[in-house]
Amino acid sequence: MNALNLKVLADYETMSDAATALVIETFQRAPEGLYCFAGGDTPVGTLRRLVAAHKAGEIDLQKAYFVELDEWVGLDGDDEGSCLNYLETELFGPAQIDPSHYHYFHAKSADLEGECRAADLFIKQHGGLELILLGVGVNGHLGFNEPGVSFENYAHIIDLDSTTQNVGQKYFTKEVDRTKGITLGIKHILEAKTAILVANGEKKQTAITHLIEEKVTAEWPVTVLREHTNAHIFIDKLAHS
Repeated sequence: MNALNLKVLADYETMSDAATALVIETFQRAPEGLYCFAGGDTPVGTLRRLVAAHKAGEIDLQKAYFVELDEWVGLDGDDEGSCLNYLETELFGPAQIDPSHYHYFHAKSADLEGECRAADLFIKQHGGLELILLGVGVNGHLGFNEPGVSFENYAHIIDLDSTTQNVGQKYFTKEVDRTKGITLGIKHILEAKTAILVANGEKKQTAITHLIEEKVTAEWPVTVLREHTNAHIFIDKLAHS
């Protein structure tokens, strides 16, 4: 089991600053690498800082390649609240990244298994993930890798946990079907050269405690980061029990 590179920061802003610094360092070292950034509330501070660094000329996001981490089955970029809509709003649009440089799940497709294979192939063709930036669910999920998931999966379709369905409503102004997800797998996360986890707030305490103190278990997928060879955990004081 590998030692965790854990940094407990004062607040959300300093946490985001620290995570961004490591991502920028990676972009400078591997400007044409393949990157994966989670959606959600926690990573948004990091994404906005990356766009600012791009506009300031510190990094060139347009040279890099990107792959979507996960998506709600039945939604696409036109749906407000979808993961792709989030990435296009916070990253791809502001940095003017060419659509040929990012791969996403067509989660309205009739062939979702084919979508999984296409994501796996895209990652393989680009030599694997240079870096993956993750948030964590209150139930410990990474992407849509829910409690009980196999750690042997690459991209796959999954029935979403009731906690994920309930928490997920905050991203939508209308009622949408949130029962299924499509996601990169734990194997992708473990094979990424660098994995970064950002977590803030008291609601993430339980998941972070499992990660730091408990054994690796599929019931808390976040604990698998203990097996990653280069994982960096950035949390604020409120997420640290």
